[in-house]
Amino acid sequence: MTNLLKTDETLSQRVTRGGLWVFGLRISNRLLRFASTLILARVLAPTDFGLFGIALLAMAALDTFSQVGLNAALIQKKEDIAPYLDTAWTFQAIRGGLLALALFASAPYVAAFFDTPAAQPILQVIGLSILIRGFTNIGVIYFQKELEFHKQFVYEFSGTLANVGVAIGSVLLLRSVWALVFGLLAGNVAQLIASYYIHPHRPRLRFSWDQFQELFGFGKWVLGSSILIYLVTQGDNILVGKLLGVAALGFYQLAYQISNLPATEITHVISRVTFPAYAKLQTDMTKLKEAYLKVLQLTAFLSFPVAGLIFVLAPDFTRIFLGDKWLPMVPAMQVLLFAGLLRSIAATAGPIFIAVGKPLIDTQGQCLRLLLLLIFIYPLTTRYGFLGTSISVVVSILSVTSYFIFKVNHITKCRISQFVRMIFFPFLSMLLMIIIAVSIKINLDIKSIWGFMIVSILFSLIYLLFIYILDRLAIYPIMKLMKNQFAITK
Repeated sequence: MTNLLKTDETLSQRVTRGGLWVFGLRISNRLLRFASTLILARVLAPTDFGLFGIALLAMAALDTFSQVGLNAALIQKKEDIAPYLDTAWTFQAIRGGLLALALFASAPYVAAFFDTPAAQPILQVIGLSILIRGFTNIGVIYFQKELEFHKQFVYEFSGTLANVGVAIGSVLLLRSVWALVFGLLAGNVAQLIASYYIHPHRPRLRFSWDQFQELFGFGKWVLGSSILIYLVTQGDNILVGKLLGVAALGFYQLAYQISNLPATEITHVISRVTFPAYAKLQTDMTKLKEAYLKVLQLTAFLSFPVAGLIFVLAPDFTRIFLGDKWLPMVPAMQVLLFAGLLRSIAATAGPIFIAVGKPLIDTQGQCLRLLLLLIFIYPLTTRYGFLGTSISVVVSILSVTSYFIFKVNHITKCRISQFVRMIFFPFLSMLLMIIIAVSIKINLDIKSIWGFMIVSILFSLIYLLFIYILDRLAIYPIMKLMKNQFAITK
């Protein structure tokens, strides 16, 4: 089989199989969460989503600033990791308990910072989420390290199922933000139970300082990058919540979530599979370059049409599925689409840096992004509201994407012409699709779910038609890549 990584057949088959499982997981999760969001958004107000968003911001801050990158170090490590598992789990459990206490104690101050007293009890309860996750079976790390994504599917999907089920049931009874909180906690408990049911490893409370230092030697750069990523990905939410209020935060967060579908639902599937695969190829730069270019091609092929569809259909989607009360977020959603596309391209490079043992590059890129975000976000937000916040985010992501492209091309010895070829034709096809779609939409008034689905399929077919023509002309051979990658060999 001609495979994505141009390496041994076994690894290629495992990567492909893993990609299918991860993609299945993302689709299943998204369908459930999408159904949940429809119900929750119809019942709850943007203010409720903003309150929950404040709690998540605080929890993510504590989680990120104490994350030392042990999991990434375990996946990247080529030697047997079994002797290190107890140390990693012990640190994880102790850290979870301390963070839960810290969130409980800091809740009044966080609520005061956002001038939202109603957030305090939510913050104090949501800390249980970190505590529960701290006792997760560390053996689940093998699911990613050994590309056993069918087990990862069961492990993660159990949490999603519990989260969605409890959230929907609670919102119908309580009709308050607490439905979101109870759903999150239920999902954590379900994943905790699943982690011990699926994997036979049984961790023990045992800590080796030498082992911790060895893992932290790699993970410290992941920690630095994680902190910066938090600041650049959550700093906008913090500023919106502080300057514009909790309702504006609810609008902005949902707009960001929907607009970044190309990055979160497609690229993250690919990167989760390719990181452990890249790690196995870290000493062979020729194969690593071939793998990167094909991952980039596949990412662009899948991400661009999703972005085009969201751009054209954002107003119709919001009105039909979420309700008219959410329409103020549409302009921000359309601007943030560019951020999602840039993230999808940048995310293909991130696993390369970690796999070859150079996570510092990711940290440097995030520093650049943070700098530009600090320069632009306040003046644009105060002048244009959360639409201005969206513009500043796009500018900052454009900078880090450019830097990552330069560095990954240098590492893999990839020519800029090779890089451009992988993304130019999907981009061109997306633009043509948008032009035709806008022309068609002028004479359409989409009012129903069925009408929305039919139009979405029609626009998708237009994109695929352009790609098919380019493929037949041997200008952009994506079909061969897809056929070879998913072919079954004996």
